[in-house]
Amino acid sequence: MTSIASSSSRLVRSIASSSSSSCFYLGASSTSTISKTQDTTSQTRHLSTRTHQAEAKPELQLTLALIKPSVCAYQPDVSAILKEIKQSGLNVARTRRLFWTSTDAHAFYAEHRGRFYYDRLILGMISGPSLALALYGPNAISHWRTLLGPTKAYKSKYSHPHCLRARYGLGDTRNGFHGSDSPESAKRELGLVFDGWDTEWWRLQREQEKLPSDQDGKLNPLGF
Repeated sequence: MTSIASSSSRLVRSIASSSSSSCFYLGASSTSTISKTQDTTSQTRHLSTRTHQAEAKPELQLTLALIKPSVCAYQPDVSAILKEIKQSGLNVARTRRLFWTSTDAHAFYAEHRGRFYYDRLILGMISGPSLALALYGPNAISHWRTLLGPTKAYKSKYSHPHCLRARYGLGDTRNGFHGSDSPESAKRELGLVFDGWDTEWWRLQREQEKLPSDQDGKLNPLGF
């Protein structure tokens, strides 16, 4: 009986010891898992915050806007368009009235050379003065092109009746307006129109708030 009791006692101690060891091991594993989960959650929150900050600050862009001769010929329309630009949230950095020669027009539209509409495009651009605007703002390139609507003014009267080309364009070639289609095009075109203007320097200065702020439109070169 004594031997049996002794064996039972040793068995109980062994089970208790095993249980304690197992509990300790599981506890350490759980702590490690919780720690990893917390780290992952922290990283996710950090990435989410950075993503949100990136989304909250769209890219500041410059773009070239041309109001072509067919529209510039009627000043009340020009005034209405300028007011619409202001109301859209776009800002004007520079402006110039253009009196293009054939050489100027050929240089600007060189990428269109050889297209069936090229000669009509050139003749339209030298038929009278144009108004050039350097517009800036968040995603200014797509913003301005959205206001313009499709390139083909005739079709835009049905598909986008409220866009500028639908309301002021006379046809697919004389569609009334131009807008840069990419940051690279904007840089090239603004440099041509504004005599080698360093747009990258200007954009960086504006982003760093080193240029005067345009409160109440007082710095707007058009005065509207």
